[in-house]
This record gives sequence, structure tokens and C-alpha cells, in this order.
Amino acid sequence: MTSSSSRVRTALSYGALTIVAVFMLLPFVWVLSGSLKSQAEFMSNPGGWLPESFEWQNYVALFTEKGFSTYFANSGIVVAIAVLANIVLSAMAGYALAKLEFRGKPLVMAGVIIAMAVPYVAVFVPQFVVVVQLGAVDTLLGIVLPILVLPISVFVMRQFAYSIPGELLEAARVDGAGEWRIFARIFMPLAGPALATVGILSFLAAWNAFLWPLIVAQSQDTYTLPVGLASAAQGSNTLDYGILLAGAVVILLPVLILFLFLQRYFIQGVATAGLK
Repeated sequence: MTSSSSRVRTALSYGALTIVAVFMLLPFVWVLSGSLKSQAEFMSNPGGWLPESFEWQNYVALFTEKGFSTYFANSGIVVAIAVLANIVLSAMAGYALAKLEFRGKPLVMAGVIIAMAVPYVAVFVPQFVVVVQLGAVDTLLGIVLPILVLPISVFVMRQFAYSIPGELLEAARVDGAGEWRIFARIFMPLAGPALATVGILSFLAAWNAFLWPLIVAQSQDTYTLPVGLASAAQGSNTLDYGILLAGAVVILLPVLILFLFLQRYFIQGVATAGLK
């Protein structure tokens, strides 16, 4: 009787999860279907789930007519710099905040917390003034500068560093290892899940950023994918919905692939850092 009740509860749980999953996937199915429609078919039946004929021209036009190759390369450069910088710099900052003692440490940590709480748009003007002073307007450097070290990346690495036993680091110091050697030889090899989490968070921040690149990038040569997509979807009198949805699919694919490969490390890192 108990076994039968358990099987019923399991079946109900799976059924409920399946229904939730289907509802969550419906928007993605609609976007994928819309990307395969011509503009005329989309305008005549925007709510239809299946295209009358599969039109791959939207995807071809993205790369042959709309400049997506350049936007893809720009986004790739920005993402690569942002991910590498966040992994290295936030690991150093997190290790120092968790394991080293220095004057002003509580003030630095308070600054990290405040930076996480302040809305991003609130710092747009001072950030733009700095970029102008550096002469980095309309450059990829100007786009990536504000996200070289994300506050959330520092917080994740600090929380992970707390989980490393102090006795392990103290034993290394007794053996004559310096702080740089301890950081490189002990801390970094143990920080795989946290580094993967930082990598995914910084990847998403750089890949999905729209408003800041829209302000800094002032020519098509420096557009990233979201900004380039907004420009490419502009038709003569209306939005080209086929191009817009095809571009959305192209932008989404790398995110899905990355998460599928790193989801185990991401979940471990989030659990270690205590994020919710």
C-alpha cells in the first residue's frame, strides 16, 4: 500500500513537472517557429505555431546582408575579455577579502555589496564620462570596461574562499609558500566550480548587454549582437519579425550550449556561494 502511494506521488510529481516544463518551453517554440516564417506569413498569422513552409532565408540574411558576422566577432571579443578578466581579477579579490587581513577590508567589502545593490542604470553617466575621458567611445574596449570585474563575481569567489580550511593555507605558509604561490597552486585548483559560476555569470552579462553597448557603440563596426540585431530588424516601415526572431535564436544558442556543458559546475558553485 505504501509502495503504491509512493508511486502515485512520484507519477503526480513527474506529471506536474512535465506540465511546467511544457509551459516554459512554449515561448521558445514560438520564437523558433516565427524565425522560419516570411514577413508576409508572420503578419497574416502572427500567432500560428507552425510555418506554412520553412523559410531559412532569415538565417541566411543575418550573415549575408545584416552584418551578423561582424557583430558575432565583436561579441566574441567582448565576452572573451570579460570572462577572462572576471575569472582572474575576481578570484584575486575574493581570496584577499576572505583569507587576508588588510586595512580597509570591511570598507572594500561594503563597496562590493553596495555595487551589487545599486541599479546598473544609475552609474551610466559617470561610466560614460570615464569612457569619454579615456577616448574609448565607439570601441570594444569602451564596451567591456564596466564589466571587467562584476561585483557578483567578487562575492561568489569570496564566499567560496571562506569554504577552504584556513589550516590548509597556514600549513603552506609554514612550508615557506608565499601568498601568490598559495593562490596559484592551492586556491585556484580548488576553485573550479566557483570559477565556472563566475565564467557563466560574466558570459551572460557580456553576451546579453544591450543598453551600455547601445550608448558606447556608435558605428556598425563596433555593434555587438543585441545592438546589431535591433538595427538589423528595422524595416522600412515596420520591424522585420522574421529577422528579429532568427537573430534571437542565433544569440540564444551559445548560451544554451554553454549552460548544458557547465550546468553541473554552475550548480555546485551557486550552492557553495550560497546564492539563491
